[in-house]
Amino acid sequence: MERAVYMPGLHILAEIKTEDLDKLCDAEGFMTLVQNAVQNLQLKEVGRVVHAFDGAGFTAVVCLTESHLSIHTWPEYGHLTFDVFLSNFSRNNDDACRTLFDLVQKYFNPTSVQFTENRR
Repeated sequence: MERAVYMPGLHILAEIKTEDLDKLCDAEGFMTLVQNAVQNLQLKEVGRVVHAFDGAGFTAVVCLTESHLSIHTWPEYGHLTFDVFLSNFSRNNDDACRTLFDLVQKYFNPTSVQFTENRR
């Protein structure tokens, strides 16, 4: 039996600063953005957990057949962390991974962004 060749996926980890504090508290708006992006990029969501903190930020994880994305926001600091990992098992998802990251950046209108791209 021949084994398939493993193609490492792309994992982007980011820290974003923003002055748009309302969006750092808007879990529903962010999840709408993610849901639309997942559909448009032909990815498949298999589950999600979202928790909005009372009068504060939110945390969310979206599980995909291709892997996941997660976000944690701190409006009191104008800060969020975000990561997205998409495997390349059935197709090359590098462009989709970068597109998701770009959409998140634009959504939060950042004042600064630090990120790394890792192959795994």
